Amino acid sequence: MTPPETIGSILGEVTAALGGAGFGDPRRRARRLLAAALGVSSAEVFAHPDRIITEDESQRLADFLRRALAHEPLSRILEAREFWGLEFVLSPDTLDPRPETETLVEAVIARLPDRDGAYRFLDLGTGSGCLLVALLSEFLLASGMGVDRSFGAATMARHNAERLGVAARARFLVGDWATALAESFDAIVANPPYIAAGDIAALPREVRDYDPLLALAGGADGLGAHRAIVADAPRLLPPGGIFACEVGIGQDAAVAALLTGGGLAVEAIVPDLAGIARCVVARRKS
Repeated sequence: MTPPETIGSILGEVTAALGGAGFGDPRRRARRLLAAALGVSSAEVFAHPDRIITEDESQRLADFLRRALAHEPLSRILEAREFWGLEFVLSPDTLDPRPETETLVEAVIARLPDRDGAYRFLDLGTGSGCLLVALLSEFLLASGMGVDRSFGAATMARHNAERLGVAARARFLVGDWATALAESFDAIVANPPYIAAGDIAALPREVRDYDPLLALAGGADGLGAHRAIVADAPRLLPPGGIFACEVGIGQDAAVAALLTGGGLAVEAIVPDLAGIARCVVARRKS
C-alpha cells in the first residue's frame, strides 16, 4: 500500500523537478509553489512537513508545477501580484507589476507632502491600475483617472479599484494615451512600454511569453510611447505639476531630453532599490 503524500515528501519531489529543469534556488521556489497550491503561507509549509496532502491539493499542485516548468511566473499562475502592500488581480491583458515600479509612487509621495490634499492623478498605461490605486490609497481625499489602450486592462484596473476600496475616487478609460483628455492633473504617472522592438525576442521567457506585447513593445528604439505621452502631458499639468515616468535601463538621459524638449523641467532621475535609474521626474515650468 502506497503511503500518503505529505508536505515534506511532495516538497522534495517538486524541488527535484525544478532543480532538474535548471531553476535556481529550487527549494525556495518549490516551497512557494506548494504554499500557493495549498492556500497556506510558506512558513506553514516549513512548519508542518507531516501534514497529509489531499487528492485535490495534489492535482492542483501538479497543474501549478506543469505551468511553472513552462516558466510561467507564480503571479500569473495565481492571477495576483502584491504591489505597494496591496494585492492586485492580473489578467493576460495586464502587465505583471514589478517592485521597481514602486519607485514612481515613492517619487510622487515625496513631492506631495500634504496627505490630506485633494489631488488629481492621471495614470497613463494603467494596466492593473497599480500606480493609481497605490496613490489613492495614500492620499485619501485624492481622485484620479487611469487610461489604457487595452479594454481588458482598463476593465481589470476598474475591478482592482473596486476590490481595494478606491473605486468611488477613480475613473478608467480606454484611449490612446492622453490625446483625448482636456482636464488638469496635479501629477501624471506612466509606466509605458519601453522595450525596443529588436530586444523583445531576448527577454526572459517569464516576461516575453506571459506579459502582453502591447505593454512591452516601445517601438524601434523603445521610446515611442514616451514620445506620445510627452506630446500631451505638459498641457494637462498646472504650473508646478509633477510628471513621473518609468524608464528602461540606460534610457534615463534620452527620456529626460524628451521631457525638456516638451517644455518640462527635469527635476530628478530616481534609482530603484538595485541602484538602476528607473524613474524620471519633471515639473511643468511656472
